[in-house]
Amino acid sequence: MVANVFARPFTEQVDFFRQKINLPSDRYDDIQKSAHDKGFIVAGANKADLLNDLRKTIDQCIHDGKSLGWYQKQFDEIVKKHGWTGWTGEGTKAGRDWRTTITYQTNMSTSYAAGRWKQLHDPDLVKLRPYLTYHHADGVRHPRPHHLSWNGFTASRDHPFWKTHAAPNGWRCHCYLSASSEADYADAKAQGRNEPPAGWADIDPKTSEPVGIDKGFGYAPGANANRPMKDFIDQKLIRLDAPIGAAMWQALAPALKAEQLKAVQEVVAVAAASMEPTSASVVAHVIEPDTIAALAARGIELNDAAIWLRDRELIHAIRDIKDARGAMLPLEVWLNLPNYLEIATPYLDTQNNTLLYAFDLPDMTGKVVIKVNYSSKIREAGKRKIVDSNFIVTGGIFDAGNLKNSRYVPIK
Repeated sequence: MVANVFARPFTEQVDFFRQKINLPSDRYDDIQKSAHDKGFIVAGANKADLLNDLRKTIDQCIHDGKSLGWYQKQFDEIVKKHGWTGWTGEGTKAGRDWRTTITYQTNMSTSYAAGRWKQLHDPDLVKLRPYLTYHHADGVRHPRPHHLSWNGFTASRDHPFWKTHAAPNGWRCHCYLSASSEADYADAKAQGRNEPPAGWADIDPKTSEPVGIDKGFGYAPGANANRPMKDFIDQKLIRLDAPIGAAMWQALAPALKAEQLKAVQEVVAVAAASMEPTSASVVAHVIEPDTIAALAARGIELNDAAIWLRDRELIHAIRDIKDARGAMLPLEVWLNLPNYLEIATPYLDTQNNTLLYAFDLPDMTGKVVIKVNYSSKIREAGKRKIVDSNFIVTGGIFDAGNLKNSRYVPIK
């Protein structure tokens, strides 16, 4: 049944897949859950040309209803063309078949589910059918007990169940959702199917997902398709080794610069107006590949390539006492910090083991100081977490002549 559904692509499914951005990746879990709504990855595919060819074949599968066998033939040709080695499953027919099947079915099922999610939330449909129903696909040879237990569950669209159980809920899962009417809900309620089974939200310590859901599948495909891409990139940057993260940003920067600037301006504007820290944080810059290489040559291996601006340090940098000394960066600079850091010259402060980014301003020189590989809190998706990354600790106006001191080493 699922194969027949995949052979009938629809506009929302195709549009969902085509709005994704290619992301180089080492592992299948380099991005997780809803980040897949915006990023296309194939584990181990780091080169742009390789990833682009793989993406084109998946696009054809979705748009033209191509079969798994067709995709496998294309996969073999792409591997040969690019000399791709080291991918999981390489070396045996069974491994290759497993790998290609997983890639094919996961992309087909999640794009289908995302397209359906958009359809199911069409305002006109919501008025007619305000509920969602979970369906376990008929004919599955080895049904999963948990998935079977959710079959027929019907609830309103704002029920928390749908945030994690919207399907597919694992590798090769063929479950799906449908829209239901008031009458459907009444029937489900009469059968005791208007509440999910007890324990449905319990977390499996092996997967960090609700019980019955495979690792990484506890989200609703398509529900975050309109979320800014930069939010997902920031998540990925703090999970990637610095050289890979820097290369990824270089490839995606043209498409993401406007989002990055807007995000920084929002944090700066709120902080400057309130002068009260709220733990707001944003990636203001991504360290360049050659800077990362130069630091590595000096024995400084960065954990990742992100440079974070937090409102606490920002407020400290623009406080009145600093303004009175004439040492404060103009607010306009903070509002446009990504643009200034892009043209800045990075220096290594060998005395404090920090980075100093220096940039020219009218009749003065500006700087921001970054503490590298520093463990601190950020707020991600509304939740606070501790990461080991690179944080701006201060910024201001300074005498460019100080950079002639031997403690400062240019690294770009």
